[in-house]
Amino acid sequence: GLGVLPRPMAALGAYRCIECNGEATELYRDYQRGVLRISICKSCQKPVDKYIEYDPVIILINAVLCKAQAYRHILFNTKINIHGKLCIFCLLCEAYLRWLQLQDSSQNTDPDDLIRYAKEWDFYRMFGIASLEQTSFFIGIFITLWWMTPEMLKRKSDFILLLKALLLSTYGKLLLIPAVIWEHDYTPLCLAFIKVFVLISNSQAIRVTLNLNRILPWFAIFFGLILENGVVCLFQKMGWDV
Repeated sequence: GLGVLPRPMAALGAYRCIECNGEATELYRDYQRGVLRISICKSCQKPVDKYIEYDPVIILINAVLCKAQAYRHILFNTKINIHGKLCIFCLLCEAYLRWLQLQDSSQNTDPDDLIRYAKEWDFYRMFGIASLEQTSFFIGIFITLWWMTPEMLKRKSDFILLLKALLLSTYGKLLLIPAVIWEHDYTPLCLAFIKVFVLISNSQAIRVTLNLNRILPWFAIFFGLILENGVVCLFQKMGWDV
């Protein structure tokens, strides 16, 4: 049966076909008495959204594999409003990792220095730095895309949808916590892989949201990283540990 059902019907263009990105007015037709029929896309003649039959775990696995169909299902055909909370939690994970590394780098072994671990200022500072870095990264992406494809970002809703997609695609940062808990000699390598995975997710989110080719999203991410690293260099010149 249909496991995860979004809204039954909507206005023209409210949904997207996960295969060809074409617009659709409905995902399924309810004939009552438990009889449901998945809508067929008029453009590609395939089911508009096969994922409405799937278990959320399967959808999550497909999203982790960065399948465009899963991203379209999540972004266009469901009502998911956890992007704000997810962003805050990911930033907290990143701030905790940086705070932990800052404590490990301390060479002072005086027992009295343990009080530093109770100080919240360092953690709040790391959270602020992580927030500014991510904001600069997103700003670099938006500026690049607006400069290269202004027709794609004409309306405020286009910016909001892209921002939502970028925030949701940073879920890979949640892996920072297990990487720290199960610390081993390969932790730096794990952190590098997590960074690459998040960037790949960001690229796929941009590509799906704006229906672009594979090159332009990476171009935008490249300039986003340049702006982010510029912020890091600024903090380092100010004498802050980042």
